[in-house]
Amino acid sequence: MAKLFDIFQGVLDPRVDRTKLHKMSDIIFITIAAVISGAETWNDIELYGDTNQTWLGEYLELPNGIPRHDSFNRFFSAVDPQSMEQSFLDWVSQICSLTKGDIVSIDGKALKGSQQRGSKSMVHMVSAWSSANQLSLGQRKVDDKSNEITAIPKLLDALSLEGCIVTLDAMGCQVKVAEAIIGKGADYVLATKGNQGTLLEGVKDAFRFTKPIDSFIQTGLDHGRIETRTCEVSSELSHIEGANKWSGLQTLVKTTSLRHNKSTGKEQSESRYYISSLPAQAKVIALAIREHWGIENQLHWSLDVSFGEDRSKKSTGNAPQNFSLINKIALSLLKKDKSTRVGIKSKRLRAAWDKNYLINILNI
Repeated sequence: MAKLFDIFQGVLDPRVDRTKLHKMSDIIFITIAAVISGAETWNDIELYGDTNQTWLGEYLELPNGIPRHDSFNRFFSAVDPQSMEQSFLDWVSQICSLTKGDIVSIDGKALKGSQQRGSKSMVHMVSAWSSANQLSLGQRKVDDKSNEITAIPKLLDALSLEGCIVTLDAMGCQVKVAEAIIGKGADYVLATKGNQGTLLEGVKDAFRFTKPIDSFIQTGLDHGRIETRTCEVSSELSHIEGANKWSGLQTLVKTTSLRHNKSTGKEQSESRYYISSLPAQAKVIALAIREHWGIENQLHWSLDVSFGEDRSKKSTGNAPQNFSLINKIALSLLKKDKSTRVGIKSKRLRAAWDKNYLINILNI
């Protein structure tokens, strides 16, 4: 694995020379080590540095000791997030190898604590998640007064996706997004809703008037419910108005989830519809759709529950965006560790209590 010291060599330091009391690499290293060990606030990071200064001094220069909490805040508020994110992308490319058929899920998330007093807006991030590697591949901020549609192509452009299957919810079901994915040498599975004119009705009509050419059924038991998931696929595109404007479009998809509550005997059914550039192979597409939820369960849920991202009140400058990246780095490092079979919360506690374990996580 690439060493942590090398990750951010290319980050542009926003400070003028006369204000550089602390090395940029020291600030970033302390922050990542602190976040891995359970820190969530600038004060937490300062406290971590103060209580571990002797140990940190074995690896860092610390010319003026440990930075104060406001120094961490000022630095991450000022540093260019694109510079940070490019360094992250370079690091991911060294530790993660995407292969043909890997699922890459893209989804947005609001940083709820980033909303400033008197403002209605909060920072929204769009992230990419590799199911096979259990790793965040990158992120992009949604521009102010915009939505995820503008950020998704920028994120796609930054990623190496050849041979992968990219999944997105209905927000990403856009002609330009499909074109960008095909342009990266990847395939797509895009959820459809009523946000694309007649597209959803066209997909429904295809299954209403023609038989699917393949299907795949999965059954599972969860929380006292038996769920049967059926995926049907069709290559009949005649019902899709302007089908040729969707780059690479080959397949229409219908999934039906039938949930049976064992205690009450009640049943609930829900159908969803998708378009895809993949051949009409129901099992492949069904598994891709199922894996899409990994970005919610493995990334967003972990950031909120294990890292307290929704509770974070960082709202100054670039701090919300940059700290979200720090959280993703910490989560990625913890998930890459296979030496112990415990959850992320327990790994963070062990990192705080066991320096040898933390050294292994940080690869130093």
